[in-house]
Amino acid sequence: MSSSPLPRRIHVLGIGGTAMAGIAGLFRDAGSEVRGSDAALPYPPMGPLLRDLGIPVMAPYAPENLDWGPDLVVVGNVIRRTNPEAVALMERCLPFCSMPEALRRHFLAGRRPLVVAGTHGKTTTTSLVAHLLASQGLDPGLFVGGIPVNFGRNHRTGTGDFFVVEGDEYDTAFFDKGPKFLHYAPEAAVILNIEFDHADIFRDLDAVIAAFASLAAILPPGAPLLVPEGSDTCARAVASTPARVVTFGIASGTWRAAGVQVESGLTRFTLTRDGRPVAEFASPLIGRHNLHDTIAALALVHEVGAAGPGLREGLASFRGVRKRQELVGEAGGVRVFDDFAHHPTAVRETLRAFRTAFPGSRILALFEPESNTSRRRVFQQEYAEAFAEADEVLFFRPLEKPDHLAPEERLDMDRLCRDIAGRGVSARMVPDIEDLAGEAARIARPGDVIVGMSGRDFCGVHHRVLQRLRNRGGTPQNPPANSEIS
Repeated sequence: MSSSPLPRRIHVLGIGGTAMAGIAGLFRDAGSEVRGSDAALPYPPMGPLLRDLGIPVMAPYAPENLDWGPDLVVVGNVIRRTNPEAVALMERCLPFCSMPEALRRHFLAGRRPLVVAGTHGKTTTTSLVAHLLASQGLDPGLFVGGIPVNFGRNHRTGTGDFFVVEGDEYDTAFFDKGPKFLHYAPEAAVILNIEFDHADIFRDLDAVIAAFASLAAILPPGAPLLVPEGSDTCARAVASTPARVVTFGIASGTWRAAGVQVESGLTRFTLTRDGRPVAEFASPLIGRHNLHDTIAALALVHEVGAAGPGLREGLASFRGVRKRQELVGEAGGVRVFDDFAHHPTAVRETLRAFRTAFPGSRILALFEPESNTSRRRVFQQEYAEAFAEADEVLFFRPLEKPDHLAPEERLDMDRLCRDIAGRGVSARMVPDIEDLAGEAARIARPGDVIVGMSGRDFCGVHHRVLQRLRNRGGTPQNPPANSEIS
């Protein structure tokens, strides 16, 4: 249902981004003709998704990309006002809006938006909530910043009442610097956690908390707003909300887990409310952080009155999200995983999760500092502590972006490697992707787990490593004792 007529021809500026590909897919599914443009042809998983949807992508940006005469241009937040297509759409007086505004105006009206927000975990939790609803026949809409394996796409219109949206605190567009999640008119929401992130747009933690407080302020009076028990940052964000605050956690909160056991790759627990058992569950997700977020998802489904007898089977059948603890392949007895982790907390919890899931295995971490926060020095010490959870760490060179970071603002890679080594973990930077993949394959032994972490495709390093593992033959060589630290 839509409160505005659906435009017949849509052009998506910055279509290679996860959210932008998603809004393109929603419009295409609704019957619009959709095209898009980006600086280059999108890499996986968005490139294959757009091809499967039959949505043409033009690259690079150029004014003539708009010559086909779109009725609406949806502008991604990666676009600056000096972008040649942004300049052209202004000069031609073409109708335009941001992605969040397009989502609210054309797809959320008449639905019951459920918004999942937080510094970490929101993509997996959003996907899980939608899957739990779908598994009970409620056919929700979905808009999320990743590819849920069960759905195969990051968007679905659905015909049911609920529309589950990942709520991002990042800014909306060059003409709207407010957080994206302020556009989504939530009927209920979850704030999973709040930490300092997005150092390019937030000056400090207080500014991040203020953004989440603005989300809490727009919920309807009495609407359920789930927050983690014991989180000072979340408590500050919801202090003045008109919503009904409900807490969750693993060992504390209104909603919590009891009798937690990890066995055979499953996390078994009893969901309780106010100390009373609700139901027993077995989750296929690994790690304490995923258990925390699973409780939030189950609590939200209950609080909006959508919990039915299929809930237990729904959780058991959830297959996760691509680039979140995703097994890319196995070769020579070595498992290679892809993960989105880039904030130090996410890195730490991801490595701990693999440690729990594969006891006795060595954990080799590959990391690309590519986000606007990870390239900066703001978490210099925190990264050293997070990567100490691995057995060995190989860093790729930090991604260069046109933001002209001063040397003193950049993450100090030499110092980071020394600090990790001071915690007894081998760490070094390998600036060439071929060398990085070769080194990872060289040092890997049967039984090891390799985790490549980046917010983008990491130059295909996971497949490069697997290919070298398949080709190497014989017994893998171990590095000389004096080659561990650089």
